Amino acid sequence: MIANSSSWTVAPEPVGSAGSAALLREYLVDVADRWYLLHHGRRCTPEEIERHLAEDPSDDLVPPQGVFLVGRYDGGPAGCVGVRRLDARTAEVKRMFVRPAQRGRGGGPVLLGAAEELARSWGAERMVLDTRLDLVEARALYARQDFRETPAHNDGAYAEVWMTKRLEGVHGRAS
Repeated sequence: MIANSSSWTVAPEPVGSAGSAALLREYLVDVADRWYLLHHGRRCTPEEIERHLAEDPSDDLVPPQGVFLVGRYDGGPAGCVGVRRLDARTAEVKRMFVRPAQRGRGGGPVLLGAAEELARSWGAERMVLDTRLDLVEARALYARQDFRETPAHNDGAYAEVWMTKRLEGVHGRAS
């Protein structure tokens, strides 16, 4: 187990497991629906979800280059976050999600804390992520967790905002 905070626990799980796949699908429906509603005035279709899952799989979130973490609230799967190594000093946050029924219960900070702990164990000195302008709650969470907007570090199709957090305590020093 990586993290334990009151009713939340976070631990690595295989990204290909049924539980992980269900969380990833729910994550994609959540962010895709928001995108399609904003840009097309409708929710995404099941066919669009299948296409997005096929075009952008999470198969890079497996050791040794990545890890998929599942957060459980009172024992039930309630959220997830992926972490992957970009280079020896940089880890990337991917697929951060808390199920709507569990939002507001502290899961976001717990999941990000577990992701940071994992990145530090790899020797990472910073964490990066990308997000979208319309995901205002996510951006607010990242800012509260000391992520700061930075220039683009990738050219993701849906990336509109890039953020970085310096990790302290790596190898006994602040970065």
